[in-house]
Amino acid sequence: MLVPGVFLIWFAVAALITGLLTGLFDLSVTMQVIDFAFLSLIAVFSARRFFIEKPIESADPLMNQRGARLVGVNALVVQAIEHGSGRVHIGDSEWIARGPDTDIGQRVRVVGSEGAILLVEPITLIAADTAEPAA
Repeated sequence: MLVPGVFLIWFAVAALITGLLTGLFDLSVTMQVIDFAFLSLIAVFSARRFFIEKPIESADPLMNQRGARLVGVNALVVQAIEHGSGRVHIGDSEWIARGPDTDIGQRVRVVGSEGAILLVEPITLIAADTAEPAA
């Protein structure tokens, strides 16, 4: 919805400047059209160059990447991961998952995503450290 407004605002700037120039110098209609065309090109390409050099950074870069937001989350395998593909349950939804072969009921951790497919790896329990304390 914003893209047309962001693009068309530069034509509005050109129209305002053309109006100011017409008011100051009493330009003919032909000259107004020529001014508007050149000012539009200047405004659009200047804004484009400015935004390429200084892009607007999002406060939440993962906003529309739901799979990427799940990285690090634990999931429950609900359809065995066989030949690299299966399904996992996270929260109130099921996701297609890719990873090493894992049986139903096993816990996995999300390590990445490819679109709507989660990349998972089995969670390995780390045994308690059995080393003797130093004296």
